Parts: sequence; C-alpha cells; structure tokens
Amino acid sequence: MAYLQAIAYYYPEKCLTNEDISRLHPEWSADKISSKTGIYKRYLSSTDETAVDMAEKAALRLFKEFKIDKKSIDFIVLCTQSPDYYLPTSACILQDRLGLSENCGAFDYNLGCSGYVYGLGLTKGLIETGQAQNVLLITSETYTKYLHPDDKSCQTIFGDAAAASLITLEKHVGWLNAEILKSAYRTIGAQYRDLIVENGASRHPKVIDEKVELNEDGSFKYCANNLFMDGKSIFDFSSLIVPQVVEQTLVKNGISKDDVDWYIFHQANKFMLNFARMRCGAPQEKFVVDLEDGGNTVSSTIPIVMKRMMDNNRLTLGQTLLLCGFGVGLSVAGIMLKM
Repeated sequence: MAYLQAIAYYYPEKCLTNEDISRLHPEWSADKISSKTGIYKRYLSSTDETAVDMAEKAALRLFKEFKIDKKSIDFIVLCTQSPDYYLPTSACILQDRLGLSENCGAFDYNLGCSGYVYGLGLTKGLIETGQAQNVLLITSETYTKYLHPDDKSCQTIFGDAAAASLITLEKHVGWLNAEILKSAYRTIGAQYRDLIVENGASRHPKVIDEKVELNEDGSFKYCANNLFMDGKSIFDFSSLIVPQVVEQTLVKNGISKDDVDWYIFHQANKFMLNFARMRCGAPQEKFVVDLEDGGNTVSSTIPIVMKRMMDNNRLTLGQTLLLCGFGVGLSVAGIMLKM
C-alpha cells in the first residue's frame, strides 16, 4: 500500500488582483472577472524565479512543517511543463539543492492539469513495486511566463505555484495516512493544439518578434510564442470526458457516488467546475470549489485545496476522496483516496 501523508505549497510574492487586470483592460471590471472565473487574485513568479526555485521552497516548507528527515527520501518526482533547462532533469537539480541522499531516484514528467493525479498513481507504483519507500512528489509551474501581456482571458485564470507531497510505504501517527487506491486515465491527443505553447521547442523554435493575431475588435487573439487556449473546446472536452473518467474511477474502486465524501477536481475556473459537477451528479455540499486565492495553478490546484482542507480539519478519518485532474494534452486522470 501507498499513503499520501503530508502536503505543503508555495505562492510567489507578486500578486495580480482583479483590480489590477481591470486597470489594464477597463472593459472588464473586477466584479465581471470574479463572477466569470471565481478568482480574485493570482500569484506571479518573479522574472528570475523558476519552477525549480518554487519547488525547492515548497519542499523545504513541507520538511519543516511535518518534521521530515530529508535523508529518508529515496525518490523525487517533479511534474512541470516549465523546466529550468531542456536538460538536465530538474528533479536531479532539486536532489542536490534540497540536500537529499545520493541514493535517491529522480525524474521529471511533463503534464499539466492532470499532473498531480498522475503523480499519485506513479508514486503508488514506485512504492508498491519496492522501488521506493518515501517519495517526494512536487508540482511546480510558471505558466504566467507563457502568457502574452495582452491576453486578458488567460491572465484572469492562471497563476504560479508549487506544491510538495510526501507519499510513503508505512503509516505514520499524526499524518494524513490517506491510502492511494486505483486510478483511471483518458488521453485525447488529437486535440493537443487546443491548449499549447506552439513555439519554443524542437518542432517550432521560438521566433523573435512573432506576429500577433488580433480579433476584429482589436483585442488579442493568438501568438505562437505564447500560451494559446481554445476555451470552448476545453470546456466541451471537460464536460464530456471528465464525467466518464469519474465514473470509471468509481467502478474500478467498487465505490458508489453516495460513498464519496469529497469530490476534489482541478480548479480550472468556477463556471467549468460547476458544470462538471452537475454532469457528474456530485452533490454541491461534497464538491470543493476553492480558487479565489491563487486561481488556476495547473498541476498544483488539487494539493493546494487538500492542504487547505487539512488545515481547516475538513479531512477526517474514514472519508473517501475522489480526485480528478483534466486539461492540457488533452489529458484526464481520476484517483480515489481513503482516509
């Protein structure tokens, strides 16, 4: 068995509020932004702050808060789509910066909003096959560095953050002891262009002074150097596929909807979450929406929500949790936890 034991997270210092965005784009009031997205502020990494920097801060906070012996960590897994370098692996850099044992495995994996759920599945596999006993799982993204300054739609949604989790073979008194159960996955790779940074890697190197496409009203539409999201396509995808993966996750674990105590989904935006909840048939009182402070932090939204629930004593013995991440790829992952 594998157990999720502890979570900590880190937000950068710089804060972008709805009022800040409204001053840049007066046609969108602060109230309009919050009513559409459910987000009031998001945090932006500084110019010289990277995903590795944020991952280190989240991990050190985890070690300190839960009094974790860093030398006990025998594997580090990092989910990021904003690595410091093409190579080497960012997780290897973190092994050194965190002072972990050299008898430690380390790798990155490139996933977005489904990344945390994938990470729980991967770490469960590492532990249950005897490859590790104490795994440090980190999610860290600086998506705001991919945003065009005139792309108000994405500016209202995305923020930067990192989260660190400890997954262990053994139970520990006073920790979460959430058993990681079975997972389900779905991949719609044919729609990869619906959420993409087209330029910057091997297929299309980054272009200096890339042409910006505008809508008829003169507003920003597209730039291949920056993040592009087809909002309607992503909404349709999540509305159709997420309920199917939720059902698959329940069936694989032999659990009914009525036996789920908390539905914790990737915090995309309020409108999408509410629609997904209705399509999944999840009761509102069991469905967590918590993105006012921080917004959509990609792979870190689920652990941030869970940490806040831990701090507010909302996660208790005997509860059953269903986690679901969905987004870039296009990718969906669901998993069950038993407290």
